[in-house]
Amino acid sequence: MSGPRDDDAPSLEQRESRSGKLAGDRYVRIVRPKEFRRESGHFVATEDAIAPTDDAGRFWRRVRRTLLGRPISSESEVSERVSKKTGLAILASDNISSSAYATEEAMRVLALAGSAALALTMPIALGVVAVLAIVVLSESRVIRAYPNGGGSYIVARENLGTLAGLAAAAALLIDYVLTVAVSSAAGIAALSSFVPWLHDHRALAAISLVGLLMIGNLRGVREAGLLFALPTYAYVGSLGLLITVGLARVLSGDVPVAPSPPVPFEDHGTMALTTLLVLRAFASGSVGLTGSEAVANGVPNFKPPEPRNAVITLLLMGGLFSTIFLGITYLATTIGVQPDHGELETVNSMLTRAVFGPGTPLYYLVQITTAVILLLAANTGFTGFPRLASILANDRFMPRQFAIRGDRLAFSFGIVVLAVTAAVVLWAFRGSVTALIPLYTLGVFVAFTLSQSGLVRRWWRLRNRGWRLSILINAIGAAVTGTVLVVVAVTKFEGGAWMVLVVMPLIVSLLLRIHRHYRSVADALVLTDLSRELPELGPPVVVVPIARLDRAAVRAMAFARSISPHVRAVHISYDEEGAAQFRQRWDRWGGGAQVKLDVIESPFRSLRQPLLKYIERIDETDQRAITVVITEFVPRSWWEFVLHSQTALRLKAALLFRPNTIVVDVPYHFEEAARETVPAK
Repeated sequence: MSGPRDDDAPSLEQRESRSGKLAGDRYVRIVRPKEFRRESGHFVATEDAIAPTDDAGRFWRRVRRTLLGRPISSESEVSERVSKKTGLAILASDNISSSAYATEEAMRVLALAGSAALALTMPIALGVVAVLAIVVLSESRVIRAYPNGGGSYIVARENLGTLAGLAAAAALLIDYVLTVAVSSAAGIAALSSFVPWLHDHRALAAISLVGLLMIGNLRGVREAGLLFALPTYAYVGSLGLLITVGLARVLSGDVPVAPSPPVPFEDHGTMALTTLLVLRAFASGSVGLTGSEAVANGVPNFKPPEPRNAVITLLLMGGLFSTIFLGITYLATTIGVQPDHGELETVNSMLTRAVFGPGTPLYYLVQITTAVILLLAANTGFTGFPRLASILANDRFMPRQFAIRGDRLAFSFGIVVLAVTAAVVLWAFRGSVTALIPLYTLGVFVAFTLSQSGLVRRWWRLRNRGWRLSILINAIGAAVTGTVLVVVAVTKFEGGAWMVLVVMPLIVSLLLRIHRHYRSVADALVLTDLSRELPELGPPVVVVPIARLDRAAVRAMAFARSISPHVRAVHISYDEEGAAQFRQRWDRWGGGAQVKLDVIESPFRSLRQPLLKYIERIDETDQRAITVVITEFVPRSWWEFVLHSQTALRLKAALLFRPNTIVVDVPYHFEEAARETVPAK
């Protein structure tokens, strides 16, 4: 049986009786504040409800709107999604842009065996493209099977178990961080090829660009896509022009002359051309496969029909990368371009100088568009990391903050965490692409292998229409990506891949511990019997710490008396004289007889610890809940806040983790004190 309800409780809706046009007519009008509207039986907060009321808040809102734009309501989420054209720029820019350095990374390894070994660059490039074709075909199956996104994590968790899913998630989180770091560093490398002084400040420049990308992504997915669409297509167009002109010159017999690299590999090419070296070169060239999982992970970013648009985008991405990558590799090996050992100039820069000539407008067009897309390719990480982190947070494997959308419907916390982590990595590796590459690609192949293996098990279990073809495609995908994973892990182990292999299990362990915490909290708080009424609680024991007897203290004690008759005030003094003076003032006060007072002398001049011990001993003598009523004076301005000792704030922090304790804050504002001091007229 339900208990009585308090009909006098305040409400957002006020009923006003109004007179009608005719005599005796009356009607009731429901009035609501502008900050809320009624919808489907509940209230909806309007934009006025989040408007700040103080000067500092209004200033901060202006700053946020200038940088990020106006807040977007949750109802507008569908309109914030992207089309295939914009989705290609947001989710595929990482994979497409890796064509700018994949050739060079393979060549840098082969050059260790001398310039003659560079002839193997083209066969390696064909091998990378063949693997990409298998990956694209396999990822299209992931999109159709899991249209809600999540990619490798969801596939592995549902089909191979929690540990496999978390391993895929950890691999992808690492890969997204490295995507931001490598893309930013590669963009600065492209710029420093024709702006040499930038080379010495590449780490700081890359970190600055990560900050700009963070702000762009905090503005929301759609605006980020509109910002990045033009550079992506400008890069594709300029590289298409470079390859077309280069092929035309080669086929016509007018083969361009390759420029000499600033620091040749001649003095360093002393290694033997072994199978292991070729595999190392293939592993380095496989950096071109990174980012190909982003489309499958970000299916919910697309406009309806999401799976179809995602598959088309995936195919366009694979086609564009393969065309540019093979075109650059063919021209570089045919012309005879060699990599620069000192990383002062990229292979693409030397190739462009050979085809278009140094210092020409077309040379700068290619270099600038390459630099820009490499910088913006980091946006793939900014799109994938926050969304994957939000899925993990909803599954209670990551902190809940990652699942909360910001003002612009972006996962703001994940974006900021990614930017900070990538900045630390860039600083640690001094913004060097070559130093970062060994850490790269390993994570993405772990995710590829687990997701393809998971789909094989899924098709075998479901055996729906076309399952034999699907299982064949994903089995080949698992075998190929698994082989590449082993090659990358072995050949890049000493170069830095060992760090990824160490960090991945640590991340998995951390995710499991977070999950155990959330599960234990849920078990402790879950309400299993919804038929039970509110429990009847007796009045608590109330302790009111008082520094001095003033208006703020009187208000706190009056509030304490309103919730319980069992109230004790406690005052801590540093010496005997101060304790006696407070007792005398208390005895003269008219309300002193209504509240019991304990005065404690603290000869060691400690305030918080004796007070905490006092509360602890009071709690031990009574089984009832103990309530600590804390009063604090609130000044008019934020800068006046620092002029006070903040004892109440420290005490609240100390009591936060104490069991069986309720802390009530009774603020006393300066305006209230000023009104009380004005004499009555």
